[in-house]
Amino acid sequence: MATLASPVADSLDALGLPDFSTETYKDAYSRINAIVIEGEQEAHDNYLAIGTLIPDQADELARLARMELKHLKGFTACANNLGVTADMPFAQDFFAPLRNNFQQALSEGRVVTCLLIQSILIEAFAISAYHIYIPVADPFARKITEGVVKDEYTHLNYGQQWLKAHLDEIREEFEQANRQNLPLVRSMLEQVSGDAAVLQMDKEDLMADFLSSYQEALMDIGFSNREIAKMAAAALVG
Repeated sequence: MATLASPVADSLDALGLPDFSTETYKDAYSRINAIVIEGEQEAHDNYLAIGTLIPDQADELARLARMELKHLKGFTACANNLGVTADMPFAQDFFAPLRNNFQQALSEGRVVTCLLIQSILIEAFAISAYHIYIPVADPFARKITEGVVKDEYTHLNYGQQWLKAHLDEIREEFEQANRQNLPLVRSMLEQVSGDAAVLQMDKEDLMADFLSSYQEALMDIGFSNREIAKMAAAALVG
C-alpha cells in the first residue's frame, strides 16, 4: 500500500534540502558534526600551542583560540537541535594524522609547519566545508555556520600575514610541510565523502572550494603561480 509523504518532507524536497528528521541523515550528521566540533577544539588547542612558539603573539593567538571555543559551543547546539549525539571517537581518529604532525612540529619548534597545518590547511578545510554546507543546512545550523565562517577568515588571515612577513625564510620548510600534510587533507575529504553526500554536500565541490581557499592563501602569502601550482599538485599524490 502506498504511503503518503509528510508535508515537511515534501517542503524540504521542493527547496532542494535533505530531510533532517531521517535516521540516515542523523547518522551521517553525527560524524560530520563531530568532525566540526573536534576541529574547533583542535584549533583552540593549536592556537594556544603556537603562542608558546611566538610569545609576542600569544595574546592574539589566545583571542583566536577563544573564538574557536565559541564555535564549538555553537556546533554542539546544532547537534542538540536535531537530537543527534556527535560521534567524537570517530572525529578524534579522523584528525589524528594532522594532529600527530602538528604535535611533532610543535615539539621541534617548527612554527612554519604548525601555522601551515592550522592556519592554512585546517582553516581552508573548514571554510570550504562551511561554504558547501550552508545552502543545505537546517535553519538553526545555517545561522550558526554563517557566523562561524566569518570568523574563520580572520584565522586564515592571521596565518597568511605571519607567513607573508617571513616569506624569504619560510619557503623551504613550508614546501616540505605542504608535501607532507596536503595529501592528508585530500584523504580526509575522501573519508568523509559518503556522509557528506547524505547531507547533500558534493565531494568534488568540497575539494574545489578547499583548493580555491588554499591557493588564494598561498597567493596572498606571496608565492608565485608556479610555486602554487607545484604545491597544489601535492594534493593529487601521496
